[in-house]
Amino acid sequence: METKEETLDILNDLIRINNDRIMGYERAIKELQDEDADLKALFTKMIGESHNFKLELGTEVQALGEDMTTEATTAGSIYRAWMDVKAAFTGHDRESIIAACERGEDAAKSAYRAALEDDELPAFLSEIILRQSAIQQAAHDQIKALRDAS
Repeated sequence: METKEETLDILNDLIRINNDRIMGYERAIKELQDEDADLKALFTKMIGESHNFKLELGTEVQALGEDMTTEATTAGSIYRAWMDVKAAFTGHDRESIIAACERGEDAAKSAYRAALEDDELPAFLSEIILRQSAIQQAAHDQIKALRDAS
C-alpha cells in the first residue's frame, strides 16, 4: 500500500514538472519574434494546460492535508538556464526554441511515465495522471512535429 508521503511525493513531482513547463513556455514566448504568433498561441495553450494540471493535482495534495508545492525541479531550472544561454547565441531562433521546448516536453513525459509506473497509487489518482499524461503526450507530439517540419 502506498504511503501518504509517497503519494504526496508523486503528486508534487508532477506539480513541479508543470511549474517547469509553465516557466519554460513563458520564457519561450519571450524569445519568439513577432512573426511567430502561431507558436505564441500554442505555447499559451500549453501554459493553460499546465495551470489546469497543477490545480487538479494540488486539489488532491490538499485533500491529503498538505499544501501544494510551488517549486520547480532542479532539472527544470537547468533547462531554463540552458534556454537563456542558447537564446543569447542564436538570436531567438525559432528552430532552437522549438528544440528546447521539445526537451522540456520529454522531461514532462518522463515524469508522467514514472508516476504511472507506480502500481500502488489509488485508482482515482492513476486516472487523473493517465488523463493528464495523454494530453501532455499530444502536446509533446505537436512540438515534435513542429521540430521535424523546421
